[in-house]
Amino acid sequence: MKNILSTIIALFFVFNITQAEEKIDIDKQLIGIVGAVSGTAKTNTRELKAGDKIYLNETIYAGIDSGTQILLLDQSTFTIGSDSEVVMDTFIYNPATNDGKIVANVKKGSLKIISGLISKKNPDSLTVNVPEGTLGSRGTEFQTIVSNQKTDTLLIGPGKNNTLGLRPGAVLVGNNLGQTLLSNPYSVASMVKGNAPGKAKQITKNQLKKFKKRMKVARLTKLDGATKEERKATRKKIRQELKAQGFDKEEIKILIKENIKKDEEKRIVLLTTNEEEVSDIAQTENIVEEKVIETEDKIVVEKKDKSKDKKAVKKKDKKKNKKAVKKKDKKKNKKAVKKKDKKKNKKAVKKKSKTKKKKAVKKKGKTKKKKVVKKKVKKKKVIKKKAKKITKKKIAKKKKKAKNKRKRKK
Repeated sequence: MKNILSTIIALFFVFNITQAEEKIDIDKQLIGIVGAVSGTAKTNTRELKAGDKIYLNETIYAGIDSGTQILLLDQSTFTIGSDSEVVMDTFIYNPATNDGKIVANVKKGSLKIISGLISKKNPDSLTVNVPEGTLGSRGTEFQTIVSNQKTDTLLIGPGKNNTLGLRPGAVLVGNNLGQTLLSNPYSVASMVKGNAPGKAKQITKNQLKKFKKRMKVARLTKLDGATKEERKATRKKIRQELKAQGFDKEEIKILIKENIKKDEEKRIVLLTTNEEEVSDIAQTENIVEEKVIETEDKIVVEKKDKSKDKKAVKKKDKKKNKKAVKKKDKKKNKKAVKKKDKKKNKKAVKKKSKTKKKKAVKKKGKTKKKKVVKKKVKKKKVIKKKAKKITKKKIAKKKKKAKNKRKRKK
């Protein structure tokens, strides 16, 4: 949306190349052109600079603190951020009908996409593969960051009620474990390896800074502009290529004039729409940042309240725990005292029972002895009585005998 002049150059370049491709077959499939480079950007075979062609299945590497912008044939814009590795796996495009398909693969780093004519015709035709799953673009502007078994994806816009009358954008973040649809501008979702995508959330201020930081280098290169010298150099390249393809000078002039007219018309349309879009995006960004600040303030207040509540709860819990501990200790002490008392009582009872038994045994022994003695005494008395009776009887007999003798003598 923002890259007005670079898009014009790309359109200018693309139109002429597609014209040339109709006449000859080429070994590599051309898919776009490098709009600008900051720092170091390269493929497996060459270093990239503004105006270089990009072919299908080429891996584009952006170094640390570097960035590049690729302008595709269907006017899609791929901005590759710092320390990134991106491959264009599929690019099918029919300029006559704007039908086609784009599949990109982000192995690491950051990629920001502004969809072009293919997505405008068919919103589901642009897919980005990441290590944790896939991102299905539905005619929109979005950015993704791939790092350490995690992918964060941000939907930038346009929203449902945009002032430009554009189709609302969306990104379907998914893998074999689930899917999450980003449909509100400045909503973000994360995918961690081995897990389903997280829920869509409104981006925080810190997260927004993280996404912007990834594209900071690209912004510093002024990718949305090109100097007169760069435009002249691009035209010169096109002339040379057209000559090499067998076009004569008159044909080249006609082609360039026609393309300049078309590009001028498109540029006027793009300028008007882009001015509106930029202001719209700026407004949405400001609103989002304000909302983010408000939400962050609320979060801070909530955190403070939560911390206060936690402290109060902790104090209450401590008091409760202390009381509970005291109660437990009291109960334990009571139980211990009861146990001790029971033991003491048992011991006392045992002692008492033992002493009682001993006393009873002693008493029994004494009583038995007394009874035995009494019996013996009684026996002795009886024996004595009997002896006395016998002696008395004997004495009485003797007396009778004596009387009888006396009577006889008389």
